[in-house]
Amino acid sequence: MWGKRQMRPALHALAMVLFGLFLGCGSNAAPTRPMAQAPGYFRYPVGDFVVTALNDGMLNPSLSGLQGVSASRIRAVAARAFYPDAKKGPISINAYIVDTGEHRILVDSGTAKCFGPIPSVGFQPANLRAAGYAPEDIDIILITHLHGDHFCSLATDDGKRAYPNATVWVAQEELAYWLDPKIAAAQPANQQQPFQQAREVMGLYQAAGALRILKPGEAILPGVTARATHGHTPGHTSYLFTSKGQSLLVWGDIVVFPDIQLAYPQATVNSDVDTKQAAATRRALLTELAASGGALAGAHLPFPGIGHIRKDGGGYAWVPVLYRPLVP
Repeated sequence: MWGKRQMRPALHALAMVLFGLFLGCGSNAAPTRPMAQAPGYFRYPVGDFVVTALNDGMLNPSLSGLQGVSASRIRAVAARAFYPDAKKGPISINAYIVDTGEHRILVDSGTAKCFGPIPSVGFQPANLRAAGYAPEDIDIILITHLHGDHFCSLATDDGKRAYPNATVWVAQEELAYWLDPKIAAAQPANQQQPFQQAREVMGLYQAAGALRILKPGEAILPGVTARATHGHTPGHTSYLFTSKGQSLLVWGDIVVFPDIQLAYPQATVNSDVDTKQAAATRRALLTELAASGGALAGAHLPFPGIGHIRKDGGGYAWVPVLYRPLVP
């Protein structure tokens, strides 16, 4: 037999169980399960500059558009990377704010509705606000190239400039290609929409006197330099940010499928306008970054898309930066 002191914990536990059952009587509702992700932004310092990565979401395009690498090698990479579907490659869509203290620069802008009503993309505007910025704060926008997932969020759903105080900078070769009606008309009917989207969105800023043409090697601002990385598109441009001896290269689509194109730099995608030049540009940049150890930010690298490149056998590997608090 238990003594009174020994029975007290058991009686207390029984009482709590009965009380819980009493509270639950008459209610069949399941507890709420939180499903929302944390806001998609990430800070990274470059000297006196503060870079904020903004996630626009994810796409899951078919791997069938890859060329220059065998299907067996693609399947092996997909298995090694644990792709849910071996025929599709999940990719992030990232944009970047570079706050110099004097200027707030946005590099690329996200997808908006240029690819249709896809629920997994279009989060860049909300994440920009979550990161503490308003569209009106952005005064310079640097576009890597004119594919929809890199510029479409520059326009609102009702056809206005989403960034009313910003000047948009695009390479001359890029504008000459995508805004040329003759080039657009020469495309198959199912490939003309991207040209129309570029004309419409760039036209908004051009009409407002807020479209600037940049040239390769041009210093846009102190510590901000445009670098020609042509191939994926005729005027594809990367941007080098430098402050106090630190640097960050921001590129667009040097790689679209990171796992595969880092392992096999010769692999090209069907959205490359010039596949030979795209592969040559990729090899040169990867070789350079692996040798220098320089920091890199990429539009389709796993969010936040900031890290380093290292040599790995006959290819390269991605080394992401670690999350860390920023201490003033």
